[in-house]
Amino acid sequence: MKLVIAIGGNALLRSGQAPTAPNLLGNVRIAAAQLAKIACVEDMGRAAHQIVLTHGSGPQVGLLALQSAAYAAQNPGTEPNPLDMLDAEVAGMLGYVLEQEIANLLPVERTVVTLLTRVEVDRFDPAFKSPTKPIGPTYTPEEADEVAAGKTWTMGKVGAGDKPALRRLVASPQPVRVLAMQAIRALQNTGALVIAGGGGGIPVVRKANGVGMEGVEAVIDKDLCTAMIAVGVQADCLIIATDVDAVYVNWGQPEQRRLSQTTPQELAPHNFASGSMGPKVEAAVKFVVATGKRAVIGSLDQIEDMLAGNAGTQICADADAAARPS
Repeated sequence: MKLVIAIGGNALLRSGQAPTAPNLLGNVRIAAAQLAKIACVEDMGRAAHQIVLTHGSGPQVGLLALQSAAYAAQNPGTEPNPLDMLDAEVAGMLGYVLEQEIANLLPVERTVVTLLTRVEVDRFDPAFKSPTKPIGPTYTPEEADEVAAGKTWTMGKVGAGDKPALRRLVASPQPVRVLAMQAIRALQNTGALVIAGGGGGIPVVRKANGVGMEGVEAVIDKDLCTAMIAVGVQADCLIIATDVDAVYVNWGQPEQRRLSQTTPQELAPHNFASGSMGPKVEAAVKFVVATGKRAVIGSLDQIEDMLAGNAGTQICADADAAARPS
């Protein structure tokens, strides 16, 4: 099968952890072990699944933004690095550690390759005026006031509960086109495990004169970019691995309910949190509607069962297919 698998940036830096290299490496090794369970499966001497892996980078790009802002504050006349460059920097760093740890678990003849991925967005996307994408660490209200002082940052509440947790919010425009799609398909067809679309890709817009591209201040949602890649490579299944075991309606409420099997039509009336499950459900639905294939949302540590149709939320084009995923 052709598989596209997405893992979240929070799986690479867990809540409450210090953003250190040892913590990152430890989490990547856990993720790599789960991914290898699928990637190592062989059939007649060949890898049974052609895999494209995408990953989030919200915590990591937020840390780089803080570091860049601190440097600029200590050096008058300098500006913090723009988000598109920070996106590229994080995609390279996370791609490297993922590539190395996954490759360590695969047969030596199985190639793992990381591809920095530019993604075109519309310079007039209304998201540029309404930042919604959380990046970086969480803060108390007092901490948020302190860290945002003197900056043009938007801070917003994330998560549920009585105690507000705040994160920096940045623009998250819709992906329009993955510029490296041809290269992703070519690499996947060689049998390589391809790491692409890191952090949702590097956001670029067409220049005002219509010739060429230029970077833009934004972070693209990883799940929406992943859905576009999955459609582009004609994936047989899209797996969105997160830190919960399934999609729940009425999350955090007494009447919350776990969805095991569902369809785009059944999901349509429900609202999911914009900063967490919402983009995942939207991405899964886009893929299913565009291809008629299956998407799964669930926990990374259940990835084998998710692929087999026995775990997570199985989203299919119709109820009969959802009951018997291929």
